[in-house]
Amino acid sequence: MIDVLIVEDNKELSGLLTDFLRAENYTVSAAETGEKALQIFEKYGAKLVLLDIMLPGIDGFGVCERLRQNSDVPIIIVSAKNGKDDKLEGLGLGADDYIEKPYDIDILLAKIAGIFRRHYNSDEIILGDLTINKSEHTATLKGQPLDLTVKEFELLLLLVENGGKALSKEYLFNTIWGADSFSEPQTLTVHINRLREKTEKDPKKPEHIKTVWGVGYKYQ
Repeated sequence: MIDVLIVEDNKELSGLLTDFLRAENYTVSAAETGEKALQIFEKYGAKLVLLDIMLPGIDGFGVCERLRQNSDVPIIIVSAKNGKDDKLEGLGLGADDYIEKPYDIDILLAKIAGIFRRHYNSDEIILGDLTINKSEHTATLKGQPLDLTVKEFELLLLLVENGGKALSKEYLFNTIWGADSFSEPQTLTVHINRLREKTEKDPKKPEHIKTVWGVGYKYQ
């Protein structure tokens, strides 16, 4: 998964920002159009999206709206559009912050660091009624402990940490059981079904652990 996805049609600005972020040890990918950004996000995922508004094709508002349909990824809008209505629209679509251009790079880097500290350095992940404690290897649903095996916990954590991203069956199996495992690939299906029984309101009509036909599974 990429640390930061920059969506910016100004190549010079995108390049400078990429250099600054890589100097801070973030992995970075950049897209000049909204369409390209959505393709990159769908394929690789990202921990944070820096999003310009004025883009060719799908504009930043459209990208923000589409990302929010399936993902809680933090989004910072960085735009020269500084009107109150623009800010309200961006925040209303689910952006976490709205920064005006030109901006102070140190302020932007501080905001990015703050988001990573809050979202990714904590041992605890909270998604609605589900809480996962990574260091304790425990999970609760509506405050009630979930009785999970080690592999069930690892699988749930992997899906949650890649929330909104379709993960292939091969990737899930190799990551949890290992490519050289003696377990059968069907083991994955069994564990998915068990997780649904323990976490879904209706396991036969799952709302969160979704099947992506022809690919694998994702946590929504």
